[in-house]
Amino acid sequence: QVQLVESGGGLVEAGGSLRLSCEVSASILGFSAMGWYRQAPGNEREWVATIISDGRTTYADAVTGRFTISRDSAKNTVYLQMRLLIPEDTAVYYCAARRRGRSSYEVWGQGTQVTVSS
Repeated sequence: QVQLVESGGGLVEAGGSLRLSCEVSASILGFSAMGWYRQAPGNEREWVATIISDGRTTYADAVTGRFTISRDSAKNTVYLQMRLLIPEDTAVYYCAARRRGRSSYEVWGQGTQVTVSS
């Protein structure tokens, strides 16, 4: 089956940057969209960013201007470049894939921890 593996998380000071990677065991262009979600302690999983198959991107208000989602189709990898990090960004970050013809993300990675210290 298709597998998504996140990496790049870690501990960073407020104001710093991290780049998360999501390696996919299939062509990312075979999906209608790739996305990033996050879940902080005590909170529900929330949407962060999406890149659709034609390359267009959208972002949650909380990260607009600070985070950038991108892809390398040749490497079947999706990235989340995070800058100007704040403690509220602390969460487990998950990569997800949306199959063509489907309205929701159904394929998920295991997540990578991002901790922003103050």
